[in-house]
Order: sequence, then C-alpha cells, then structure tokens
Amino acid sequence: MEAPDGTPISRNVLIAVDESENARRAVAYVGSLLGRAEGFRATLLHVISLPEEDYFERAEQKEKWLEDHRRKAADFLERYRGELIAAGFDGSMVRVRSPQRHCPSIAECILEELDRSEYGTIVVGRQGLSRKEEFLFGSVSSKIVSHARNCAVWVVA
Repeated sequence: MEAPDGTPISRNVLIAVDESENARRAVAYVGSLLGRAEGFRATLLHVISLPEEDYFERAEQKEKWLEDHRRKAADFLERYRGELIAAGFDGSMVRVRSPQRHCPSIAECILEELDRSEYGTIVVGRQGLSRKEEFLFGSVSSKIVSHARNCAVWVVA
C-alpha cells in the first residue's frame, strides 16, 4: 500500500513531539535507527491544544498566547528536523506539522492525525509520570498504545 505521494505506508513515520527530553530522545532514536536507510519519510507533529474560549479575558490575550506557542513550537520542531537531517534523513523527506486544535486529550489529536494520513509507525516519548500520576491522569503514550490501529507504535523512554 502507498501514501498519496507514492511512499510505501510502512516507510511513513509519525513522530509526536513536545519540548520534553523524552521527545528529543524519540527523535534521536528515529534518527539513529532510520537516518541512513533509504525511502523513509518522517513527520514531526506537535499539536497546540487550544484552551477553552473563556480562558482569555480579551482576544489580544489569546493571540499573544497563540503566537508564543507557535514560536516555541517552530523553534523546537526546526531543531528536531535538523537532528533528523544530521542523522541522515533527506531534508525533503522530513515534514513538520503543528496544527492548533481543541483537544479532549493530546493523545486523541495525535490519533486523529494518524487517521488523517497514512503512517506505518508512530513514535512517542514516554512522559515520565509516576504510576500514581499515570493512573490519575493517564498518559499520552499509554492512550496511543491502547488505541492506535494498523501501525507499529514505538514508545521511547
């Protein structure tokens, strides 16, 4: 099976990232494992989860919040993209996406992206929650492992 661009689906890798050290390790892991292999396409995904409308008193506050988050995301996404290229990925085979969405949970938004495009593998960093915190709040990686279908899931700690 092939993605719309002709790349075999099994060679399309979605890497869900944030600013954490575990996300950086996930990017480094993909780079070390697949960087010199031919034909792999990597998409770095960072979802900007929009707060509820009543979170801000004024529209200017919301715009400033969005601009700050977009700028921070663009910085670390470009840094991660550079790491993949330095590891051997062809620059034209590394995409960056940072959609803004209202998300019931970040995991659900990542899974929506997985459904929206054709990926053979999804990679996430483990958040590093304690067992008690994970029980109370859940974890993005646990939800993705539980709900992802028709792809491999790599959780990098």
